[in-house]
Amino acid sequence: MADAQLASALVDHHRERLALGQVLTGSGGVGKTQAAAALADRWWREGRLDLLVWVTAASRTALIARYAQAAAEVTGVVDPDSNDGAVRFLAWLASTPRRWLVVLDDLVDPADLLGLWPPNTPSGHVVMTTRRRDAALLAGRNVIDVGLFTPDEATQYLRSKLSDAPHRPDEAEALAQDLGHLPLALAQAAAYLIDQDLTCSQYRQRLRRRRLHDLAPHALPDDQAAPVGLTWNPSIDAADEHTRGVARPMLELAAQLDPNGIPAELFTTNAVTTYVAERVGRPIDDDDTHDALRLLHRLSLASLDSSGRSVRVHAMLQRVVREATSAIVLHTLARVAADALLLSWPARGDVGTLAQAFRANTAVLQAVSESSLVDADFGVHPVLLRSGSSLGEAGLVAAARDYFQSLQDISTGRLGPDHPHTLFTRGSAANWLGRAGDAAGAAALLAQLLADLNRLVGPNHPYALEVRGRLANWQGTAGDLEAADRGLHELLIDQSRSLGGHPDLMDTQSNLAFWRGQAGDAAGAVREFEVLLVERLRVLAPDDPDTLATRGNLAHWRGQAGDAAGAVAAFEELLVDRLRLLGPDHPGTLLTRGNLAFWRGEVGDAAGAVTEFEVLLLDRLRVLGPDHPETLGARHNVANWRGRAGDAAGAAELLQELLPDRVRILGADHPETLATRHNLAAWRGEAGDIAGAILALRELLPDLSRVLGPTHPDVMFTRNNLADLHGQAGDATGAAEVLRKLLPDQVRALGADHPDILRTLEALAYWHIQAGEAAGAVAALRLLLADRVRVLGLDHPHTLAARGNLAHWQGKAGDAAGAAKAFAEVLADRLRVLGPDHPHCMVARGNLAYWREQAGDASGAASAYGDLYRERVRLLGLNHLDTQAAAVKFGYWRTKASPPRTGSKTGGQTRRGPEPDAPRFGGKQV
Repeated sequence: MADAQLASALVDHHRERLALGQVLTGSGGVGKTQAAAALADRWWREGRLDLLVWVTAASRTALIARYAQAAAEVTGVVDPDSNDGAVRFLAWLASTPRRWLVVLDDLVDPADLLGLWPPNTPSGHVVMTTRRRDAALLAGRNVIDVGLFTPDEATQYLRSKLSDAPHRPDEAEALAQDLGHLPLALAQAAAYLIDQDLTCSQYRQRLRRRRLHDLAPHALPDDQAAPVGLTWNPSIDAADEHTRGVARPMLELAAQLDPNGIPAELFTTNAVTTYVAERVGRPIDDDDTHDALRLLHRLSLASLDSSGRSVRVHAMLQRVVREATSAIVLHTLARVAADALLLSWPARGDVGTLAQAFRANTAVLQAVSESSLVDADFGVHPVLLRSGSSLGEAGLVAAARDYFQSLQDISTGRLGPDHPHTLFTRGSAANWLGRAGDAAGAAALLAQLLADLNRLVGPNHPYALEVRGRLANWQGTAGDLEAADRGLHELLIDQSRSLGGHPDLMDTQSNLAFWRGQAGDAAGAVREFEVLLVERLRVLAPDDPDTLATRGNLAHWRGQAGDAAGAVAAFEELLVDRLRLLGPDHPGTLLTRGNLAFWRGEVGDAAGAVTEFEVLLLDRLRVLGPDHPETLGARHNVANWRGRAGDAAGAAELLQELLPDRVRILGADHPETLATRHNLAAWRGEAGDIAGAILALRELLPDLSRVLGPTHPDVMFTRNNLADLHGQAGDATGAAEVLRKLLPDQVRALGADHPDILRTLEALAYWHIQAGEAAGAVAALRLLLADRVRVLGLDHPHTLAARGNLAHWQGKAGDAAGAAKAFAEVLADRLRVLGPDHPHCMVARGNLAYWREQAGDASGAASAYGDLYRERVRLLGLNHLDTQAAAVKFGYWRTKASPPRTGSKTGGQTRRGPEPDAPRFGGKQV
């Protein structure tokens, strides 16, 4: 490519006479000299030149000497003083009509050309090659930046050079990448493996084991002047001389980092400036750093982008520098580079390209200097932990899991299993295993870690206490709510004794409140978060992240406790503060917007929730990217609320599109992937494909049970919805059977007092009723009533409703007298708790009269209907239809209870008794 650019530029120059010469600039080894030589050779062979002068421009003395020699050759006059000869040669070039080309090869110092640049004439051309990029050198001249081969060019080059032996280029593409597509390195590698009769794969093995100096061919190809390992040395020496020793340690530092881009701010950190100052024996400031980087750029040893914020150094140059540096210095450089990365790392929450660049630099540093970052003297450098956490913050939870598992293995091998840093990496590995979807696996690993910590440092060591908290949380996430609650209560006692008012104590209180809510006591969670918020405000600032998080938790559980409007108001206030403190694009702000949209939907504005989640999705795509788990979560919410707004088919379609992305990014067994499968089935059922939904949930349940365990709440939830779908399909008996099997598992997993147990009992009774199985309904309602009495108390309205439902279905099951007796007791308690004017008391009166009637108790029926008639007159008026119906019944049963003495038979039409209490069955769980 450089050949073509140069030829084209020279034609343009000949036609327009604008530039003073052609300058081929670029790093060492990119082929600048070869491009100039190819042009000169071609033009000479084509007869386009009368004079070709090749000048090695390594110094001013060499320039002058070559000019004087050329003057003697073209004029026949030998000047005793070379300077006079150089002047004579330039004058001859300016006046001759002959066609000439002067190549100034490998100019080292632009000052050497002062007064020696060939004249700009119609018949002459000047081509210069240099690694320099000085403004004074390039101004007014046509500059051709000679870069690396493209990957295809590099691969093709190797294949063409090795074409005489077809087996040799077996890994040509990989070798080209190993050599960074550098022409000089490729040429010398081709020559070496031909000389040694090696294949590309064999050469690559040597490249990993040996130094570059050992892989230089005995005879360099293409008239090259130096092996690749030495080609940059003159430039490095010049840079170091011009910066009084600053450039070399800067380049050595850069050689430890990512060749594709190093954040320039690293070089101005205190870690770097202190180290360089010690190397050069004088103070170093930002000006010294800036000037050294700019000189490395001008000498093509490094490349700065247009903003000056990113520094690139070719990978082969990096290797040359590392191989020329002592092991002791390399060890120190690695620690300095790691310190600089850690000092400059973007703030948590930054998941963009800058954080990605820092991770890439850390990965390269670990690859070339791992033994310096994990060693017996220093342990695991914190930058390795920060890099792994950054992966997770960016949403790459599976990558974070694998990263920390690898780091744990490295630490165990280098430091031993009981080293504090090995123990810490084990905790991080367990945490990210859980974040990647394996909560039970995370809990198991933390339990093992806790046993080792208890053995090594004792149960009250700060890290042991932290691991106990993590263990409890992952146990809860895995579905073992009892273990989570027990573990956190025990932890709180120990922390109170050892930590006092430490913030960790409040974190444990927060986790306890959370799991209390998860166990079904949302109101209790609200109370605990209210107390905790007061404590946070007392100890911390109102704008502290933990205070804001507590406000968010309090708002959430208010909504879960039934106050959706209060949740909306609280999240609106929180959003204002997070926007002020964090800005609109911070993950915390985006999370709050999602919570606000959710609770607005719960208030009743499902369409508004869809709109807000669609806007949030666009922002998450822009800020986090399409593959971030929170972006996937926003897509899930858009689908869910579209369904709740009435578009079940649209919800199913969106979830069908989401599912393969969940599988690709999180894996088929991740809980979020399984949740998407569940909701996809649910919305398909809502859209009318009930048979398909049942089949999908039956296929999902074995995977859920395998991944989460058979008693996990999500497994229970899915079984409950499967029962509902059976019922919707007309199989009420099947629905009841699913719930009958579910109930004991729920009690075992959630505890008898969990609200889900009550909902399951309600649904079980409902489906027994729909199947016409009155006895089954009675059995379920008896269990429900017992739970409501225990959880809510005898006088709670829901308990009274359950008693009414039980009495009604007791009568339906054939025990009319028992139903009448039960309704008499229900009526007495409703009158006491609700008052005589409450509608539920009127319903109880009607049911009492009806079941006395069904039991054949004429006297009792007459009495009950009489009471009902008088209450309806009082509350509804004499002419109300229900009043008149009660009057008819009252009259009929009064006559039945006291027949006329004449013995005449009374007649009249018997109306149907009052409707019984409507069973308080919960609908489909949400």
